[in-house]
Amino acid sequence: MNQSREQRTGNEMAEPLTFDREALSSGTVVQLSPLVRRIVAGNGGPMTFTGTCSYIIGHGKVAIIDPGPDDPAHVASLLAAVAGESVEQIVITHTHRDHSPASRAIKAATGAAIVGCSPHRPARELALGEINPLDAAADRDYAPDLVMGDGDAVSGQGWSLRAVETPGHTANHLAFALDEEETLFSGDHVMAWSTSIVAPPDGSMVAYMASIEKLRGADHRLYWPGHGGPVREPQRFLRGLVQHRRQREAAILNRLRAGDETISAMVPMIYLDLAPALHGAASLSVLAQLEDLVARGIVLCDDALPALASRYQLA
Repeated sequence: MNQSREQRTGNEMAEPLTFDREALSSGTVVQLSPLVRRIVAGNGGPMTFTGTCSYIIGHGKVAIIDPGPDDPAHVASLLAAVAGESVEQIVITHTHRDHSPASRAIKAATGAAIVGCSPHRPARELALGEINPLDAAADRDYAPDLVMGDGDAVSGQGWSLRAVETPGHTANHLAFALDEEETLFSGDHVMAWSTSIVAPPDGSMVAYMASIEKLRGADHRLYWPGHGGPVREPQRFLRGLVQHRRQREAAILNRLRAGDETISAMVPMIYLDLAPALHGAASLSVLAQLEDLVARGIVLCDDALPALASRYQLA
């Protein structure tokens, strides 16, 4: 377990942001609560931790949340786990290729409806000459039978899943509240093992922070995320996430004061302990924060829209 303690500013108390990096085994069905089972896909990596968490909700007539990547072994594990039961809905939080592609195979095997988020879309249009570096991560073949919006619900025997719109990580991201257990399936919006990547043009820092504030107004006792183990103190963790983003913003402003004008110059100085292989992802996170700073008039950009190759300065 790694810990990062960062001091709050403003009127709120300081909160530690503590990450839980306990490894989860893939391919095994684990009963997490009376209504929730989990199987972790075998797609672990730098961006997916130990793999995508697929959740089975209920007994008898069930739903599967985020069936994961197009991986026959994981699909077989999910189908074996629900043998003798009826899969009513396949529920999707967002359309990254580690979450939604297996929905087609599960639907073909069970006849269940694919419900949840809308088809993939960017949070904003591409700037002139900009190439989307995350294009390959998007599941463009995702085709839901029912698009759910804020407050929409699906239900089964003794359970219901209520959609909570949480854009930011992607423009179409949904979380799902299981009110019977006072829990939230938070997808990639909030995870205990790491902060969520917010990468333009698919993601938006403004939307992400608004979604964090939205969850701060709710009262779930536990989050089940798309990767890694549960977030056990959601409100405390959310406060830590807000402070983490404020610290990142302050670091960017400090680099601009020091004379850095490009994202490529800032990233090695801000992410001192980050492996060079992850600098690309970190650059997109810095871009997301610079988009917000430019929109707020705190930072100036030499292009009409902020981009990875743009030059920046303090206003």
